[in-house]
Amino acid sequence: MFGIDWQELLVIVFVAVLVIGPKDLPRAMRTAGKWIGKVRRTSNHFRAGIDAMIREAEMEEMEQKWAEQNARIMAQMPTTDLSDYEMKPLPKSATSETPPPPADEVDTAPPTPDDEPQLPLR
Repeated sequence: MFGIDWQELLVIVFVAVLVIGPKDLPRAMRTAGKWIGKVRRTSNHFRAGIDAMIREAEMEEMEQKWAEQNARIMAQMPTTDLSDYEMKPLPKSATSETPPPPADEVDTAPPTPDDEPQLPLR
């Protein structure tokens, strides 16, 4: 615990009891605990802010690398003009022969346990 042995901690407690007194010691410990809590919250908030700035800097660096790599790939690949291709309808065999059922005939009920496939028991 912060590099303090139990003997050193015992000496600190003994001196605190002598200096502060046993009557005021709980109030002093509570006040010290509040201050330590404030310091921890402040340091955690500061650390979170630093971590967020580091993540943002790393993201900007990665986005720059991705943009450079994308530009290099786009320079290597020939571009094609899609306006040269005409849109043709699909052949009759590729379309479905029967139209879909009307929306009111579609079964929208959730599947029941009986509808689910059963695995064989071993």
